[in-house]
Amino acid sequence: MAKQPKKIERPGVAEVPDPLSGENLKSLALRLGLPLLGIWVLGLLIAGVSETTWVRYTAIGFPALLTVAAIGLIAWTVRQAGKMRGVASILGSVESAEDRKAAIEKLDSKGNDPMALFAKAQLVMQEDPRAALAVLEQIDLGKVMASVADEARGQRAMIHLMLGDVTPARDLADGIDLSRHQDTKTKAMLAAVTAEAWARTGLTQRAQNTLDIFNPEDEILAPVRPQLHRARAFICANTGDIKAMRRALRKLADQDARLLAGFMMKKTHPLLQKEAKKMLEQSGQMPRKMMVQRS
Repeated sequence: MAKQPKKIERPGVAEVPDPLSGENLKSLALRLGLPLLGIWVLGLLIAGVSETTWVRYTAIGFPALLTVAAIGLIAWTVRQAGKMRGVASILGSVESAEDRKAAIEKLDSKGNDPMALFAKAQLVMQEDPRAALAVLEQIDLGKVMASVADEARGQRAMIHLMLGDVTPARDLADGIDLSRHQDTKTKAMLAAVTAEAWARTGLTQRAQNTLDIFNPEDEILAPVRPQLHRARAFICANTGDIKAMRRALRKLADQDARLLAGFMMKKTHPLLQKEAKKMLEQSGQMPRKMMVQRS
């Protein structure tokens, strides 16, 4: 009997929305089309009542230039969305270790495209976080859009925090500007990473102010809820709010008790280590290595 390939799990990976869906395209058209329509109406009105030639030319030429720019922006957006759809398709086909290897080879063929590197890092992360970090470091932060650079910083900082490398995570977090991001989930994810990095390096109040903007119970934030609760736990541990810290840990345990194992890493607050270990033991999900060390 042939051996079946082992199916792999991808915990915490949110479903990638279709960037070329009718809803997204309609939203883009409305955001660009309505302002352009208003500018054209105003320009035509000015041209119709003006008796000066250069004013008429300007009134018509300005909307025309904006229209050309908008067409260029739409073409670029559609091209980028097509790339994103292709990468999402590659990720969606991964069900086994063999699929993952094939997907990584396909992503490698795309060179240093940031979206492909993000996807590759996501796949490599399942086996080797350090290798995933090396993949993300291939993204030249000075040559990509500022928002993309922020996402690269956020992903790298998240891995550093998981590994207990707090100082490099803080350096990356300091370079993230949340005001550049409009997507709620992306902004919340980056906020959680920066808040954790700041809380673990002494900027507790700044971390708390950043995280308080987001309500983890909002349905739209469900994919990033674990990161928000994790950051809250670090903030509360560093402010000495034990009850709130326990509530945050309990929220994580309710989603998946294995998420608590992340607090057993080096350079984690002792209160968090102690409480996470207790909850893991109570859940029956205590990793075997930890159980042997304790006995």
